[in-house]
Amino acid sequence: MRDTELLMPAGNLEKLEYAVKYGANAVYLGVVDFSLRAMRKGELITLDNLKYAVELAHKLGAKAYVTLNIFAFNDDIRLLESCIDRFKEANPDAVILSDFGIFNLVRKYMPETPVHVSTQTNTLNYESVKFWRDLGASRVILARELAIKDIAEIRRQVPDVELECFVHGSQCVSFSGRCLLSDYFTDGERKANHGNCSQPCRWSYKLVESTRPGQYYEINQDDRGTHILSPKDLCLVEHIPELIDAGVDSLKVEGRTKSLYYVSAVAKAYRQAIDEARQNPAADLSKYFIELKKVGNRGYTTGFALGEHPSDGYSYDISKGLAGADFLCEFRDGKRTVDGYFLVKIKNKMLLNDEVEIITPEEQFTATVDGIRNSEGADVELGNTNDEVYIKFSKSPEDYKYALARTVGVKEHVY
Repeated sequence: MRDTELLMPAGNLEKLEYAVKYGANAVYLGVVDFSLRAMRKGELITLDNLKYAVELAHKLGAKAYVTLNIFAFNDDIRLLESCIDRFKEANPDAVILSDFGIFNLVRKYMPETPVHVSTQTNTLNYESVKFWRDLGASRVILARELAIKDIAEIRRQVPDVELECFVHGSQCVSFSGRCLLSDYFTDGERKANHGNCSQPCRWSYKLVESTRPGQYYEINQDDRGTHILSPKDLCLVEHIPELIDAGVDSLKVEGRTKSLYYVSAVAKAYRQAIDEARQNPAADLSKYFIELKKVGNRGYTTGFALGEHPSDGYSYDISKGLAGADFLCEFRDGKRTVDGYFLVKIKNKMLLNDEVEIITPEEQFTATVDGIRNSEGADVELGNTNDEVYIKFSKSPEDYKYALARTVGVKEHVY
């Protein structure tokens, strides 16, 4: 079975590090102004630290792809040309792009850097893949609207270019993300294809009849709510063997604005699933689907991968992802006291004697909270959200620098 890359999002430097530690072979990252995701939290990746971010990925043994995948206006082209030397100096393993003008600039100023063609180009057929290959692209990121059998045909027709496809994460109601709803609904203040989408597909809508202004009527879909545009999240973990067999080189996870916990837990599940599928293509991978229910999601769908889009592919009653497990704490800087207490950052309230599940890049087990101390060293009964406290567990992780804790089991949600 062919080698297959797990490509994870790196929304900031911390998420980059955790993504690689939890199993990513490569990460994709971008800076504001040229990326389709505008990050707001953590140590953001900017032109000033872009080179460091790429070097960090390399130091950890992973590749780093930089996104320049906006649809560019004249001002964007001028801005990019003024700072493209910074991208060249960063020396990424590839540039992800969708705009022909940006393609020309990258070829002109960064001729040795491989080009990956973004899913924003809506590449659906082998002739399009040939076009991008002949233009100089080394990889094509296929549209989400393709079935696995169509990907297999593209591979047969074009064996000499890398193929990448999305396997997990949020989906757009529009064709491969090419949407103007946000632009319209915010009077151009939140441009979707400039990294600042307001996600109007996740809003709840009501109906107004023109002769009755101010009277709002619910829009119902079989009594399931009013989120009429909101697709469920993609999850293809159980279909990894078919994707590998179809010739996909890179399996991509969406989510540069998602949490550190999301990036870590999803990377761990897909890393294990890919490794097991490589050893046994007939393996039952359903246990990893259960693991992925523990992270935030709007309900899961296979999208177009198995053929026609399923009728239950939309989440009509929620807009925000709900997790089957609560992220409880992040172990801080690998700090541990001589008597076995770990410094943690509380994400959701933790109580003495709580049962928790601890995950690390190599481990996963349940434990109980045997002790909690506040920053002054006093014993307390609980750790509140956003507190930094010391906690002792009944079982400790061997490598705790990247350890995370969450609630045990999977809470079922009705979508």
